[in-house]
Amino acid sequence: MHLKRLIIAAILLPLIYFYITNLPAGYFLFLLMIAAAAAQHEFYSMYNVKGFLRYAGIGFGVTVILCMFFLGTFSADLFVFSFLAIVTLRLFLRRNPSSALHDAGSVVTAVIYIPWLLGYQLYLRENGSEWIIFLYGCVWASDSLAYYIGKGIGRRKLYEEISPNKTIAGAVGSIAGGMAGAIILKIMFVNHIAASLIEATVLGMIIGMVTIIGDLAESMFKRDAGVKDSSSIVPGHGGILDKIDGVLFAGPVLYWISITFGLIK
Repeated sequence: MHLKRLIIAAILLPLIYFYITNLPAGYFLFLLMIAAAAAQHEFYSMYNVKGFLRYAGIGFGVTVILCMFFLGTFSADLFVFSFLAIVTLRLFLRRNPSSALHDAGSVVTAVIYIPWLLGYQLYLRENGSEWIIFLYGCVWASDSLAYYIGKGIGRRKLYEEISPNKTIAGAVGSIAGGMAGAIILKIMFVNHIAASLIEATVLGMIIGMVTIIGDLAESMFKRDAGVKDSSSIVPGHGGILDKIDGVLFAGPVLYWISITFGLIK
C-alpha cells in the first residue's frame, strides 16, 4: 500500500505542477471545478444524498467557483438563492418529510465546505501560480511529516474520538513539515513569493496547524457517515476529498493572512 502511494504521487505531482505553473488561469479554474465536483460527489455518497438533489448541489458548487472567478466574490444573495432552491427541491421532489434536514443540510454543507473553500485558491492564483505551489507544497509536507513522525514515534493520541490513528507527535510533525516546506519553497521561488524567509516560515507553521484541523474535520464527517475513506478513486490514497481535506481549510487561511499583511493583492 505504501509503495502504491509513492508511485501514484510520483506520477501525479509532476503533472499537476506542470498544469498549474504552465497553463493560463482558466485551466486552473477548470481543475478546481473538476476537483470540487468529484469531492462533492464523494461527500453526497457518504451521506446517501441521491438523485436530483445530489446533482443540484454539484451544480451550485460549480456556480460558486465560477462566480468567484468572474465576479471576484460569492455573494450572500447567491448563497441565499442556493439555500432556497435546495430546500424547495427537497420539498417537492420527496414528499416524505423524514430526513429532510439531513438531505438539505448535507447538500448545503457540501456547497460551503468544498467549492466555496476551494474557490479562495483562485484569489491566490491571481498573485501567481507560485502561491498555489506554496499552499499545496506546505500542506503536502505537513501531511507527509505528520504521517512519518506519527507512525514512527507517535504514542499519545491527539483526538481519539475523531481520528484514532492521529497522535500529538504527528501533529507536531505537521507543523514542522509546513515550516520546512515553506522554507524550501521560499528559496525555490525567492523572487516570486512576496514574503521574507521569516514570514514564509510563519505562514508554513500556520498552514501546518490548519492542515491538522482540516484533516480532523473530514475525519469527523467520515466517522459520522460510517466510512473509512471518501472513496477509492486514487489508488492507495483514498478519494479526492481525502486528498484535499487539509487544503480546504489552509487555502482561505493563507489568503486571509497574506492579504491582511500585504503579501498579496
